[in-house]
Amino acid sequence: MIDIACSVFLTGTDTGVGKTHVAVALLRQWAGQGLRVAAMKPVAAGSFETTHGPRNDDALELAAAASLRLPYERVNPCCLELASSPHLAARAAGRRIDVPALVAAYQRIAAQAERVVVEGAGGWLVPIGEPAVPGTPGPTMADLAEALGLPVVLVVGVRLGCLNHALLSAAAIRASGLELAGWVANCLDPGFPGSEDYVASLDARLPAPRLGLLTQGG
Repeated sequence: MIDIACSVFLTGTDTGVGKTHVAVALLRQWAGQGLRVAAMKPVAAGSFETTHGPRNDDALELAAAASLRLPYERVNPCCLELASSPHLAARAAGRRIDVPALVAAYQRIAAQAERVVVEGAGGWLVPIGEPAVPGTPGPTMADLAEALGLPVVLVVGVRLGCLNHALLSAAAIRASGLELAGWVANCLDPGFPGSEDYVASLDARLPAPRLGLLTQGG
């Protein structure tokens, strides 16, 4: 059970911490309550070819868990082939990630749904585009989140090193002016001996409530 009742932007302390695992759990929870629930993966880096075009595994999982069925291209408007940082994957594909276009795509989904889970790629500050002006920073996933204006849920992969990653991510989210609605502990390795102490340490230090505790082996 994940204790939140509004559309959210889901980010993580890193890549591979179980954002999709948490997003799917939340989508199924809401769908089970009879809500019109939609998923969005604005940018996905790492795809495979199908007869219908490129597809990303995470985006497919999200779409399958939602109760509102949407064309794949609406769930994942920017699907990139290279499994790398989005800005590098976009460069390799000769594409530019347009933040206003992604916001407009979200708004079309939100107009049809009661709740939407938007899953970011990588961590909070992962680059998603090249600088518009040489010598200046390009857009990041945080810029997209700020443009969407949704409350943020932080997924913490409970493992060695997660305390620092979680506290830094939380500080950056709050510095952006967005609401850190809460965080979810995702125990990646059930055999990790310090998991309970790590979760307790984060409970005491993160400036937002823990919304859930999930286990994802591997």
